[in-house]
Formats: sequence, structure tokens, C-alpha cells
Amino acid sequence: MTQTDVIAAPYGSWTSPIIAADLAAGGHPVEGGRYVGGDVWWSELRPTEGGRVAVRRIAVDGLPIDVLPAPWNARTRVHEYGGGAWTVTDTRQLVFSEFSDQRVYILEGHTPRALTPEPTAPAALRYADLSIVGDEVWAVRESHAADGSITRDICAIPLDGSGDIRSIVGGSDFLAYPRLSPGGSKIAWIAWNHPQMPWDGTELRIADLVDGVAGPSRVVIGGAEESVLQPEWINEDELYVVSDRSGWWNIYRVGAGVTSLCAADADFGGPLWQFGARWYEVLEDGKLLTVRTVGTDTLAVLDPESGKLRDLEISGVTSISILQVRGDRLLLKCGGAKVATGVREFDSRTGDPRVIRLSVESLPDDAYLPEAQTVVAHGQGREVHAVAYPPRNPRYVGLDGELPPYVAFVHGGPTAHVAPALNLVYAYFTSRGIGVVDVNYGGSTGYGREYRNRLRGQWGVVDVQDVITAVTGLAEQGLADANRLAIEGGSAGGWTVLAALTTSEVFACGTSYYGVAELDGFVKETHDFESRYIDGLIGPLPESAALYAERAPLNNVGGLNCPVLLLQGLDDPIVPPSQAERFRDALVAKGIPHAYLDFAGESHGFRQLSTIISARNAELSFYGQVMGFTPPGIPELKLWTASGS
Repeated sequence: MTQTDVIAAPYGSWTSPIIAADLAAGGHPVEGGRYVGGDVWWSELRPTEGGRVAVRRIAVDGLPIDVLPAPWNARTRVHEYGGGAWTVTDTRQLVFSEFSDQRVYILEGHTPRALTPEPTAPAALRYADLSIVGDEVWAVRESHAADGSITRDICAIPLDGSGDIRSIVGGSDFLAYPRLSPGGSKIAWIAWNHPQMPWDGTELRIADLVDGVAGPSRVVIGGAEESVLQPEWINEDELYVVSDRSGWWNIYRVGAGVTSLCAADADFGGPLWQFGARWYEVLEDGKLLTVRTVGTDTLAVLDPESGKLRDLEISGVTSISILQVRGDRLLLKCGGAKVATGVREFDSRTGDPRVIRLSVESLPDDAYLPEAQTVVAHGQGREVHAVAYPPRNPRYVGLDGELPPYVAFVHGGPTAHVAPALNLVYAYFTSRGIGVVDVNYGGSTGYGREYRNRLRGQWGVVDVQDVITAVTGLAEQGLADANRLAIEGGSAGGWTVLAALTTSEVFACGTSYYGVAELDGFVKETHDFESRYIDGLIGPLPESAALYAERAPLNNVGGLNCPVLLLQGLDDPIVPPSQAERFRDALVAKGIPHAYLDFAGESHGFRQLSTIISARNAELSFYGQVMGFTPPGIPELKLWTASGS
């Protein structure tokens, strides 16, 4: 294509080959993988199958096939975010938590057999962090009583199906990482209690095992202001563990004392939202394969004796999760700005990769993918990290004198972290002439404890300020149209969206995906894992009741003067539909243009093909109507200003 073939057209009106169906039908996010004999098995979200999680492997013809047949769904609801939902026995039998009833099953041939009894109420007993220990499955069990109380313990489930489940240890609100010592005499695990979240404060506990049950435990490392993660036994008396006692998640050896293996201003850990996360793996030679994070991820080998760190170069990769190691073969989930996220195997000697399974079926022409640009903005006396994705389409340029609209993406958590990524959602917008900036606001991980502690007591303030700093910085540089800035986010990111719209005039509009709108109802209605999260983000009750009311976007709708799009799953146990419904009612009362779309069968995070298509098309139409462009081929979203109009 020559320069004369390029069309000058308004930003937002460009024709793109990337459609909403590509984000769903062509996407199938892959998660944990492991070696099983000579194969690699992994889990994969299937939007075209109602959002079920399949366990899959590569067939002899090189194509993926299901190990776990439909409609079985390997997904656990422990903490509602799950993780560690499946494992494999030495005889290649899949053991998994089934989403529909939350029981644990073993796959024998093509037919799963239940290993745990049917609870007295649906999904009252849930299991996560599964691992095979001898002839048992060890798991974190979450028990929901009829009176609404919830308890958790580490339990052992016999593989023979007898159902004689043994409780190994409890004694805290939350537990993770059960680890049996090499000689079988001790158990180690991570524990914490309300109101701590696992990135605030956890403890490494150890106890002797007597007849398969833990005796009195002792705390080796950790506390209310120290986050400890992923213990791994070295021998019968020592362990490796990740701790942020230095201000960064570093790796330590603990036993008779506590010794840092490599003091570094970098994170070798992250937020424990899901069970089973791994940030290091012990190699055959005793060294540690690690992931080091300062904004982006780097794979490295750490010598625990010398403390020396040797980077392993993986071209173009900025996000890495360690799955498993077998000899010189490294199984990773990784991706980058030009590298699609997926499960890959690497030869540790040469760095040569082998793709096992990518999270997308195919990619559009590279010319339609945005170029990621890391951004460091400054405001409120602090720096803010972000990644900008300017509009890019080989067939179009903007009109002379016109600046592009931009959408600020606000991640959830709020402890999540974003790095430059090949994300088709970003490309869906940028290929149409709409810029994207993804913001690591204060509270995000990947920059040390001080950076994430910025949000303590300041949720709805620091996050809003930092997102505004990042997006207005682009406008001040003449890269974005200051009058056409939008904001979108989900869950905790949705809270920031609504807080920004109701307390500032920076944004022309905003989109909230299942966002928190107020706090009094939220802390009563949300699930147990996050029921005390607000204590750290704003303050405990009743002392902070006035702050709850002051910060809640629902109570600040009087300051809102721009349109809002609300998207909500009707089966969401984390941010219930009542949050979006209350905010919608406030918009109706004030006559603010808005749309509210709810989706049956969707939980926290949209998984179904039809939902993903409807939500993204609605969002694009919404931005076009508000910011003055017409996206071609997109159904027009109906905006309402009052009930029935």
C-alpha cells in the first residue's frame, strides 16, 4: 500500500478487520499447565462452550483435544477466584473440582467419579489448591454452613473414593500452599486472618504431622505487615519462601534463621488472588528459576549459594508465569507487546521456544496491532507507570488538526499489574482510531510494597488521581484529545471509573464492568475473601463510616455530568448486581444519559461468547455517540436519560 492509498478519516470511524467476535470466538485464555508423561496438559477457558474451563492436551495430529470432556468444568469457587482446580496422579488420572457442584472428581476413562461426598447444600463444600500426596489429594477446603458462616482447612481426600476425608489443619480464616516435607514428618502452609489480604500480611506456619494430622504449629516468618508466599521445602528443616519484609518480594531461606538469597529492588512475587501461583521453581542443580518484576517480568536463574542472578533472555516477553520445570525444559505462560500470551516450552540451554497453546486462535495482520509505549507520568508529587497504545491502522490516518480520543483502562484488584501486552481488546479500539492507555495506578503490584501501599486508606482518591495524571499527560503532550477522554474498568477498576466520573470533569464518559458503586451494601453482600478488604483500602467500620459515605460514587452522583455505561453479570457473587442497579437508579433520577446491560449466567468476569460480543460492541457504540464519531458496522446502543425514555 502506498502513501497515496491511505485514507484520511476521523479517529474512531476507521474500518477494522478486528471485530468483537474475534475477542471471544477466537480467544480461549489458557492457564496452568503441567507435564503429564510425555505430554503437556493445560486448562483453557472456552467462551464458545458457555465459558467452561476445559483441561486439554495436544493430540498426535498436533491439534488440541480435551482431556476433560464437555460439559465437565474444572473450576473451583474457593475464595470465588479459585485456582489449583486440577492435578494429575502418577497414573495420568485427572483429579479436578467440578464447577457445577464444587465436588472433587477423578477421571477414569471418559467418566469422572466423585471423590468427595455431596454436601447438604449445593456447593457448600469447595476444594482448591489440589495436589497429589501419596494415595490422597490434598486441598484447601472451604465449608459454607447453613447460618452463613465459612471455615477453611487443609484436608486429605482419599483417591480410592471412600469419602473418608481427613482434616489436616485449620485454625485461621485463610490457608494456602500446603507443603509436605521431604521426609513426610512436617507440613508447611501459608495462613492469614481477616482483615489482612494476602499481599498485606501472611504467616508461614509449620507443624509436625502425627497420624496425618498437624500438631501445634509455629510461625516461622511473616505477620500483619509482611506478605509471605510460596514455601518450598529444601530438606526436613529448611524451606525457601518469598517475603516482602525488605519492601520488595524477595526469596529467603528459613530454618534456624532467615537468610536473604538475593537482596534486590524487584518483586519475586505477586498478589495471591488465585491458588497455585508460582514465582520460582527449584531446578535439578539446586538453583532457582525465578521471575523478577520491576514493571515488566524477567526470567532469571538464582544461585542460592552465591546470590548471583543470571537473566534468561526471552525475546519480546514482558509477562511470565512459571508453570513447571522438567530437566532443561521450562514450561511457562508468557506474552508481550508483540507476542501472544500462551503456554510455551523453552530449552533452558538455548532459549528456543515451542508453542504449546496460545490464548488466541489466530492474530490479525501485525499492521493492525498497536505499538506499546511505556509511560511514566508525574502528578501529585509522585510518578505513575502506564502503557500507552496509540491508534494504528495501515489504511487510515486522522484528519489534519484532529487528535485521537483515548480510553484509560483501569485494572482490577486493585493490586493487579499491567505490562506491555498483545491484547486484542486494545487492538479492537486502536485499529479504529481510538487510543488506549493502561494505568498501573498506586496500589498496583510490580513496583514494591511502598507503591502498592499508596492506596492504603486512599481508595477512590489515589487511584483516581493517578489515572487522571496518566491520561491528561498524553493530552498535554498533544497526543490525545483532552475533550475526548474516556475511562473503563472492571470490578475494583469499575469503582475507580465511577469515582473518577463523579469527582472530576476530565472524562467525557465512562464504562463500568461490574464495578463497586457504594460500600455499605458491598461489605454486607460481597463474598468472604474480600469482605474486610475495605478495612485497608479505606478504613474499618464503624470508625470509617463517614469515609465510606464520602467516597462512594453512588453518593456523589450530584457531581456527575457525563454519560455512563454499566455492564453487569447477574450471577456475580463478588460485586452483586445490586451495585450496578443502585447506580443506574441514581442516573435515572438525575436524567444522566446511560445504558445498563445485564447478562444472565455471567459471574465476575464475562466468559460467554454472546456476552463478550454484546459488551464490546455496546462500549464502542457508546464512545462513538458521546465523542462524536460513527464506528462502522457496530449496532447502535440505546442510551436512556430517564425511566422509559
